[in-house]
Amino acid sequence: MQNVIDKAIEYVMQYGLSFVYALLIFIIGKRIARFVSKMVGVAMVNSKLDETLASFLKHAVYYVLLIFVCIAALNKIGVETTSFIAIIGAAGLAIGLALQGSLANFAAGVLLIIFKPFKVGDFIEAGGTIGTVEEIQIFNTVLNHPDNRRITVPNAKVTGDNISNFSAIGKRRIDLVFGISYNDDIKKAKEALEKVVADDPRVLKEPKPVIAVSELGNSSVNLVCRPWVKPGDYWAVYFDTLENGKLELEKNGITIPFPQQDVHLYQQKK
Repeated sequence: MQNVIDKAIEYVMQYGLSFVYALLIFIIGKRIARFVSKMVGVAMVNSKLDETLASFLKHAVYYVLLIFVCIAALNKIGVETTSFIAIIGAAGLAIGLALQGSLANFAAGVLLIIFKPFKVGDFIEAGGTIGTVEEIQIFNTVLNHPDNRRITVPNAKVTGDNISNFSAIGKRRIDLVFGISYNDDIKKAKEALEKVVADDPRVLKEPKPVIAVSELGNSSVNLVCRPWVKPGDYWAVYFDTLENGKLELEKNGITIPFPQQDVHLYQQKK
């Protein structure tokens, strides 16, 4: 019995402390990796490097350092790192097949950095959603939705479909439709909408707003109102123009008709 206890104490002394040291190496190393990657990100931003590229490289540095920390911790508990690396190499194919989605996301992230279809701060539509680009990570792109949701989209899904960048050009066109009665004065209605657009300082002078007849509908003559604004003013001007346009039309005696249909009844003679 004493022999068993002695053996147990020997194993604890031999491997227990090594395990504690390995755990300390991992915890401290992880914090150092996070600190170093953060400093790298700050240094890149201060050097006027593109914010999108800085964010991507910051995450890349963190994960590379974390791999070295894990190898150092395993080496401390007696795992032969050379053998470990060989095992990783041998298992690379299996890991690649198992993580092909993650590898595709990584490759897509690299493509986003190289070709730059958008940058941090742009308002985009990609991967089946819309939002302001918060961050481009190694595997995902983080978007802030207009209703204050944070959406994480896999990079492969972003590059695998159309990308609409609403901030790239610096101008957005608002498309509104106002229907007026067939009995109303079209010229007067257009002047009313032109006044609404001209009175809004957020509407850009160039390109000039377009106000024109777009359709002779079943119940109304439809006028399009298409002012240009800065991307950040889009929704505010959209809602204000919609409201002010209706009020200005009513002020000028222009009616906005409801959908209607004339029904004619005929009495069949016997």
